[in-house]
Amino acid sequence: MTRAAARDAAVSQDVLDSFRHYLRETTGIALSRAKTPMIHQRLKRCVLDANLDSTEAFLAAALSNPAANDALQSAVECLTTNTTSFFREPQHFDFLAQRILPARVAGTQGKRIKVWSAACSEGAEAYTIAMTLAEERRKGGDFDFAVLGTDLSQRMVDKAQKAVFTHDQVAAVPSALLDRYVLTSRETAPAKQSRICPELRAKVRFRVMNLMAPIYPLDRDIDVVFLRNVLIYFDADVQQQVILHVTQHLAPGGYLIVGHSESMIVRHPDLQQIAPTLFQKGGRV
Repeated sequence: MTRAAARDAAVSQDVLDSFRHYLRETTGIALSRAKTPMIHQRLKRCVLDANLDSTEAFLAAALSNPAANDALQSAVECLTTNTTSFFREPQHFDFLAQRILPARVAGTQGKRIKVWSAACSEGAEAYTIAMTLAEERRKGGDFDFAVLGTDLSQRMVDKAQKAVFTHDQVAAVPSALLDRYVLTSRETAPAKQSRICPELRAKVRFRVMNLMAPIYPLDRDIDVVFLRNVLIYFDADVQQQVILHVTQHLAPGGYLIVGHSESMIVRHPDLQQIAPTLFQKGGRV
């Protein structure tokens, strides 16, 4: 490698390192240098839209004024946005219907169950929760419910609020629930689109929220938090910071559900593990 090439490579690495640092400080997500190919791949669209020649040139321009740069926010969204699916890890929704809900409504009348879908992406998880709870109400459950979905990305929140999904995305929804809660266009697959029905949409709200925020603008009596496949992207200290904040917003006796690879991450004196991915907060219900 020539001196000029070595110098250019060093500059490129400095820019990428600066972006990794910015990403970690603003979102908590830690990307090692081994993830450089992924950064290049995910930022291709941003680079093309900016009419620049390389990822490094795009990031250098974006990082020059982070506070007033929409391009940098777009880059963050490209690297932090992950699609979700309906009824992913279905045993969690069985937990919700068969174990958590009966425990939370026992001895009450008309209780309002509050569920938070953290890092909700385009909303499939939040609407799956709403379908699950609505089904239990149809069976005679004496309770009301509200679901909140939050995500770092404004684009994902906007999409979730529209509640429009492709034919492939709703394929995992059981047919009986499709008939009750999903409106489908007349086109043939794969052009066919589906939208969550108005009655169910009325039970679900979405807002932008960063899990790295020092204060969460949320109620402190949430019955269930779905925090699935999120913690794995954080460093250990950020993981524990997020768990601390989430636990503060759980009601006594409330439940935290995490992904299958995250059970060993959850450590908090107020949380007791009662199943491989299910934790309950102590205290009087």
